Formats: sequence, structure tokens, C-alpha cells
Amino acid sequence: MSGTEAAGADAGWSTRRVRLTLLGVAVLLLLGAPFWGPLILRQLSFFRVRKVEIIGAHYVPVSDVMDRLHVDTTVSVWDPTGPLVARVASHPAFRSVSVRRRLPGTLVVEVQETQPVALVATNDGLRAYDAAGTLLPIDLDRTPIDAPILPRRDVALLRLLNALRNEAPTVYDRVSEIRITAPDEVVFQMGSMPVRALRDVAPARLAEIAPVEDDLARRGLHAAEIDLRYRDQVIARLP
Repeated sequence: MSGTEAAGADAGWSTRRVRLTLLGVAVLLLLGAPFWGPLILRQLSFFRVRKVEIIGAHYVPVSDVMDRLHVDTTVSVWDPTGPLVARVASHPAFRSVSVRRRLPGTLVVEVQETQPVALVATNDGLRAYDAAGTLLPIDLDRTPIDAPILPRRDVALLRLLNALRNEAPTVYDRVSEIRITAPDEVVFQMGSMPVRALRDVAPARLAEIAPVEDDLARRGLHAAEIDLRYRDQVIARLP
């Protein structure tokens, strides 16, 4: 091989080596983009937070969510969202919280609230409770709730109402109040009609009142009271 050919070969190898090096650097930069990219973007005023959207807050005022977020126009949408989620999720009325970015300057906060299942009479008036018997921080003067009323906090009845709402929602919607008439008996007030049942009554059993009411209506009658306390019987007492 002549000197000219050797020099050409060396130059070709050097060029390939430079290209491989540049390619390796490019790959490393690309792989590292999720880490260093936001660090750079956070410095740009273009990505400052200018708007916050709250989705799913019904019982909790939006102002409460904003207070917990504690963001202003000095914050970037590329700042970590974990601390924002943690602050909002600390509210006892939320089951789940997520925060996502909508570029260039919007944060979207989506919450799922713990649903109240009943209003319970307390020394401080009616208060909202969930199915687990937890007091929910809901201001009923600001956000009225249409839910059955219980005379006291009773976890078993709260769970029953939650099951009723899930399995027989049309029946749940009719219940305005539950009265405890004996250690093992309750009365579901459905409009003007009381329904007597055992405390462990199943939602499907309560739903059995519908065909009885339909049959009475076809005959131009209505029940003054329905009694479900006896196995396999639906007793309709007429006025």
C-alpha cells in the first residue's frame, strides 16, 4: 500500500470514528431528554402556569383545591407534579387526584370525590357521611345534598345504603329517611310510604316493593305501608 493510500485509509477511519462518537452523543442526549429536558424548559417563561382547570370537584369548592395547590405564575408547568398531587390528595374528601400538563401554560387537576351516602343527625345539625362512616368536610349550606337521613351514625346502615345505591339506585333515590324502630328493625321512608324491614335487608329484597306497587296501581290502589320483615312475603297494608 502506498503512502497516499495509507493516509486515505487513516482519514476514512478517523471520519467514521468522529461520526460514531457524534452518534453516541446524540443517543445519550436523546435517552437523557426526559431528565434534562424539563430542567431546561422550566426556565422558559413561555411555560409559566397561566391557567388551572379543576375537574370533578362538586362538593369541595374549587377555592379549596386552589389553596392546596398553591401555584402562581412563578411556577412552571414542567415543575414536578408529585408535590401538587400530594397536597390536593391530603384533602379528606378526595379518593384520588391526578395532575397533567396542557402546554404551554395550563395545569389540569382531576379529582374523584368520596361520595356521601347519607346525612346523619348530630349535635351540630345534619352532616354528610360516606359508606365507611367517615364524616365528610362538606358545607351543606353551600352544597346541599339530597340523601337519606339517619338518626345517628350507624356504619351498618351506611353500608346498606351504599349497597342500595349501587344495586338498586331507583329505590335508593326514593329513601328520604331511615328510622330505627327496634334493635333488628328499621323503617325506610319512601315519600309518604313507610317500608318496614329487618336491619340486614338486602337491596334486592327492597326492590321487591316495585312490582307490588305496580299491581296495586293497576287496581287503583296504593299502600299505606309495606312490610318486608317476613321471609318470602311482601305485605302491603292499605289505608
